Amino acid sequence: MPKTLILMRHAKSSWGNPGVADHDRPLNKRGIDSALALGEWLRNNHFLPDEALVSSARRTQDTFAGLGLDVESTVLRELYHSSSDQLMESLSDSTGKCILLLAHNPGIGELAFRLARMMREQPDHPRFEDYPTGATLVVEWDADSWQDVDWSQGIIKSFVVPRDIA
Repeated sequence: MPKTLILMRHAKSSWGNPGVADHDRPLNKRGIDSALALGEWLRNNHFLPDEALVSSARRTQDTFAGLGLDVESTVLRELYHSSSDQLMESLSDSTGKCILLLAHNPGIGELAFRLARMMREQPDHPRFEDYPTGATLVVEWDADSWQDVDWSQGIIKSFVVPRDIA
């Protein structure tokens, strides 16, 4: 049974109120629009998660809400500014067939780049390596469980940034 991972960086956040703690920053107008567009893109391409792991930061929560997906999220504080190793570890207890992992750079971008390097396949996109806000990589593996995934054997199904679909 295939396992699909959707690696998404949160949409563009607001820096309009310098007194707001980093963890509590909301999305700006562009970020709100990007989250809506990304949700539509996921639906149109049949990348529909049945499990969502989302950082506890407000901007990731706002991004997830804007996607408008019919799935509950598991909010994890440890996904806030976590390393790529921590992000991979968060998948080990997952049971879903298709998982959305919604977090932050540098960890989410590093994980995407590591996976692409292990698979010896990189999306032909000028923004892949810097993984901008809203960047989304979709990878699929032929595995029975997330513990059985051979990270080097995945197939990149798609990569998109909000500007591609807005």
